[in-house]
Amino acid sequence: TTLMRHFAMYFRRVLSDSFYPGLLPAIGVGSAFEGWSPREQDVVYQVLIPLIAPRGHRFHPELGTEEQRHLRNFHVRVQLECTCSREQRGKNTLCFLHHPEEELRTEQDPSLLETLCTDSYLDVEKTARWLYQLVRAVWRAVVQSHTWHLVLLPSSRSCQFKVTNGRESYRIEVLFGVRRDWSHVYVSSQPRQACTSSTIWPESYAVAERRFFRYIALQAPPDSLHLKCLQFFTRLQLGLGFSTYTFKTIMMHQLSVVPPSLWGTRYFVRRLTDISESLRTSVEVRHLTHFIVGNQTLPEGISLPPDVLMAGSLNLFHDLVMDPVAHSQAMCQY
Repeated sequence: TTLMRHFAMYFRRVLSDSFYPGLLPAIGVGSAFEGWSPREQDVVYQVLIPLIAPRGHRFHPELGTEEQRHLRNFHVRVQLECTCSREQRGKNTLCFLHHPEEELRTEQDPSLLETLCTDSYLDVEKTARWLYQLVRAVWRAVVQSHTWHLVLLPSSRSCQFKVTNGRESYRIEVLFGVRRDWSHVYVSSQPRQACTSSTIWPESYAVAERRFFRYIALQAPPDSLHLKCLQFFTRLQLGLGFSTYTFKTIMMHQLSVVPPSLWGTRYFVRRLTDISESLRTSVEVRHLTHFIVGNQTLPEGISLPPDVLMAGSLNLFHDLVMDPVAHSQAMCQY
């Protein structure tokens, strides 16, 4: 957390007068920050950095085709805005919309459309390469560089690196995204499928889910074992066909209906049985409801965009409905 805070300080300095996206402070997401990493000896610390459009630009997330709508995949259209107003004059910024192209080409840096976009859409892979270059450029200025060694790791849709000091090692994955409607939902660089187009930004609920786990932590008794239950099943399923997110979703549903007082030590086996039974039922009926999308009973303090709040049920086991063989395999794995 301290390292990412220092990075954010230098990012602001480097990008303050540029036409690249602004980078807001990183938000810790995922299992490491929620407290249930399935592999404690090999933790990946995921952080999400919100992007904001530079001056003269606007980000406009657009839901994709019919198939992408089911998957809730977005494109981020980059639109140019007029900067001819009185407030902009002090910045000596030429207007990308109203100044001649020749003058823009000779007097001003290229717009974001010319650097990190493909066909007017923000490109995930170009943005990831730019972020790698930025991390490399500011590392020497970050105080941790005096005692830690930085190793950049390959990734096409995020910026992954490891820092080591001889005794400790931390692996960090920097995701980036655009916030939707001032909510806790983002369109992010994290892919849901093996092959994802570089202009597709899947909708991410990681920040909302982190806030849900934080809410539960405040309600739970000191001996609550809800995180141990989740950790148990995510370790158990390694090598099987069920995803970690399947068990996380089941756990969030359980936490929303089972009172916090019933997650203490004495109820451990009962809660493990509940989770197992919930998985069995979900596989049998081929339906596991997404916890965030369409959930109108989330705790206060978790904000969703109107279309996410009012959306119909999103079935995470949609593939089992479409593929009888996959359904049979899932039953065997259960």
